[in-house]
Amino acid sequence: MASRPPPRFVVRRHDDVGHRRRWLWLGLAWLGSLLVVGVLAGFSGRHANTPAAVDKRQQGALLGQIADLKQQVANLQRAAQVNDVATRSLRGTLAQREEELSGLRADLGFYSRLVGGDAQRQGLKLQEVKLQPITGSRGWNLALSLTQNAKRGDEISGNALVSVEGLRGDKVARLDWAALGDASQKDGLPFRFTYFQQLHGTIVLPAGFRPTRLRVHIQPTGGEPVDRAVAWGAALSGNITTAQGDHDAQP
Repeated sequence: MASRPPPRFVVRRHDDVGHRRRWLWLGLAWLGSLLVVGVLAGFSGRHANTPAAVDKRQQGALLGQIADLKQQVANLQRAAQVNDVATRSLRGTLAQREEELSGLRADLGFYSRLVGGDAQRQGLKLQEVKLQPITGSRGWNLALSLTQNAKRGDEISGNALVSVEGLRGDKVARLDWAALGDASQKDGLPFRFTYFQQLHGTIVLPAGFRPTRLRVHIQPTGGEPVDRAVAWGAALSGNITTAQGDHDAQP
């Protein structure tokens, strides 16, 4: 009897136990990977919430706020500087305009009186008193402006005397023209005019004397005198005021 050749296919019984073992190992490996990922995530989260990390974030936030506040302060400082410059410029402009207005008012009064705008015949008048200090000395340049109404048309002449009232120590004192003026003008400042004239002189105050006001006495030849009191500060600015009891000569 001839022998049979070996079969091409061999039927073996399936190993269920080995198959399940492989799936078990795969599941354990998957769970292990999940566990590692969880541990790493937890460690990262704990590291991010550590006091050092929190302090670093707070420090960064505070530094940002400080930088913003510094910028705001710088902006406010620049705005204040611009406002200060504008304010000083405005004050200077206002002071200049006030000075110009004062000069125009003085000119208006002078020319109005000169041409007789009030249609009245007015006599001799002290129109302006002006003082200017002489640098490096106790001397002062004095200017007196005299006018009379143009409608009069008469020449007028005479002398003007100036005295200074003030304080010497704690006592009231008065310096007459003889103690102030030039020896060559001992009789006062002479004038002769028809419409107006400006008189110039120099006065010297003694050391320790504090002036408070000027007394101007104008004596025309053959006419009534003019007496005016002018505050020292007003004479420095050129604006004169009439004190009670002062008067100008009338026609």
